[in-house]
Amino acid sequence: MQERKRLEETIGDDQRIAAITSDLDTLFELAREGEDVKGDISRELKSFSEVLDKVETAMLLSGENDARSAIVTIHPGAGGTESQDWAEMLLRMYLRWAERLKLNTVITDRLEGEGAGIKSVTFEVNGENAYGLLQSEIGVHRLVRISPFDANARRHTSFASVFVYPQVDDEIKIDIKLDDLRIDTFRSSGAGGQHVNMTDSAVRITHFPTGIVVQCQNERSQHKNRDSAMKQLRSRMYEFELEKKREETRKTEASKLDINFGSQIRSYVLAPYRMIKDHRTKLAVGDVDRVLDGDLDPLIHAYLVFRKTGKTVGDAKDELPD
Repeated sequence: MQERKRLEETIGDDQRIAAITSDLDTLFELAREGEDVKGDISRELKSFSEVLDKVETAMLLSGENDARSAIVTIHPGAGGTESQDWAEMLLRMYLRWAERLKLNTVITDRLEGEGAGIKSVTFEVNGENAYGLLQSEIGVHRLVRISPFDANARRHTSFASVFVYPQVDDEIKIDIKLDDLRIDTFRSSGAGGQHVNMTDSAVRITHFPTGIVVQCQNERSQHKNRDSAMKQLRSRMYEFELEKKREETRKTEASKLDINFGSQIRSYVLAPYRMIKDHRTKLAVGDVDRVLDGDLDPLIHAYLVFRKTGKTVGDAKDELPD
């Protein structure tokens, strides 16, 4: 059903692009004939750009875990009530974003702050590509505003960290291909009787991709020794896969930043002017309220392009013809 939904959305986007292209052809023809259709062309081009951005975003989600659901954690930085309130604002922003994309969310852990805000929160975002899209949010988020908690109405800077994990299935499937194995038989050594020591009943299995070698020689039957060795191999490969996942987790944890000045990925300025700027992609958005209400699509799209190509928004503009 998920695959069918994805294909239906792809077909729908294709049909919408074809329809807008046809409408634009008609509008440009009318413009050549002297009709005043600049407003109509502007609206259609805006719609065209939105659909293309959506399609491009989907194409950029090619990572191993991008299609998975996500687990998100938010922690406020130093600053007490100010940062805790900012963490709750971020939570609302992500929940609204998920609602816009019709992704299911479940808050699994929430620790209320003292007075206002939250001390920490963990929630799931369930749906296709949730992790791939939310990777753009990993890091420290900075807020500058006139504090609602300051009686003197002074400007405050607050920080909160956001981290995102892919949801991974508990069951690890061990796929062992016979072409990846070398199975050697040899005579057992040690106690076991005349039959054990005089026949090639012992089995050694080498798994080439991982370099794991197992052997078994305690059974009189080569068949039983082979079965026992395969069980050992599966167990060793299971631990091998677990260690790989632990290493990935360690690398991911090492990417976390300190929740303070100079480490932010994005700044949300509400005073003295209003603007949101992503420090990686250089994208600046003036409609702060729209973003805080969950419209993260431009920021996510810019990050995915940056991750894939290394190009910022400024680089893209430099490539446009005069």
